[in-house]
Formats: sequence, C-alpha cells, structure tokens
Amino acid sequence: EVENEIYEDIKELIDTRILPTIQEDGGDMEFRGFDFENGVVFVKLKGACTTCSLSENTLKNGIEKMLSHYVEEVKSVKQVFDPNEEIALNEFAKFEEKLRKSKS
Repeated sequence: EVENEIYEDIKELIDTRILPTIQEDGGDMEFRGFDFENGVVFVKLKGACTTCSLSENTLKNGIEKMLSHYVEEVKSVKQVFDPNEEIALNEFAKFEEKLRKSKS
C-alpha cells in the first residue's frame, strides 16, 4: 500500500509539475518506473530533450531535485534509453573520441 502511494505521488508530480515545464520547451518525458529498494526513478526523455545538451542538467537539477524534495524516498533520477538510442549514443561517443585524438 505504501509503495503504491509513493508511486502515485511520483506520477502526479511528473504529470502536474514537471511535464508541463518540459513540454513548454518542446520536450517530453515518460515515467518508466521506480526502484523502491534504491530510490531511483527511471524516465525516458523525448522530443527536444533527446538531443538537448542540457538534458542531464534538467534531469539532475530540475527533475531529481523536485521529486526528492516532495517524495523523500526518491534518491536519484536516471534516464533510460531504447536499445537503438543506446547504440547510437555509443557510436557517437566513439566518433567524438576519434576526433579528439586526431586533434592531439
């Protein structure tokens, strides 16, 4: 019962306070779950947030701060990626590393 209440509190905060702000900037977010044991909220950033360089900042300084302020069980927020996004991000990181090495 307590876990249900925590889950609903997180969902309500996301839907009423966080999501409207993100959507104003052309982004979107999907709540993917909560790990009760570790206090981790999992979200998927979508829309403009997917490619925004400030998305990690938004995750930690915006979403995580608000959720942990109102729901004491929340310790952190982590972004989840679909498998194709994960592959693309890894390839991009390799490419950036190669560019860095070629400039040295």
